[in-house]
Amino acid sequence: MAAEVVAAVITDLEVMKASQIGMKAIAASFAIVGTAFAAAWAEMAIGSAAVGATAENKDIFGLVLLLTVIPETIVIFGLVVALLLIF
Repeated sequence: MAAEVVAAVITDLEVMKASQIGMKAIAASFAIVGTAFAAAWAEMAIGSAAVGATAENKDIFGLVLLLTVIPETIVIFGLVVALLLIF
């Protein structure tokens, strides 16, 4: 009888630990997905305006390229947060 209780407690602890690991993974995926969608949306708006501006004036290509790359840092921040959540 006592062995069965101990086995049930150990099983419950293993299930709880696995559940916590799964919740960490879900939270990390939300961090990555949220920042990826935000960066994609920003890239869409900035990229279309950048193409139009570059078509009119070729001298601003460097500035336009810089403004297009800036939203990608959002995904890097999301990756850092995801790694902090997992580890």
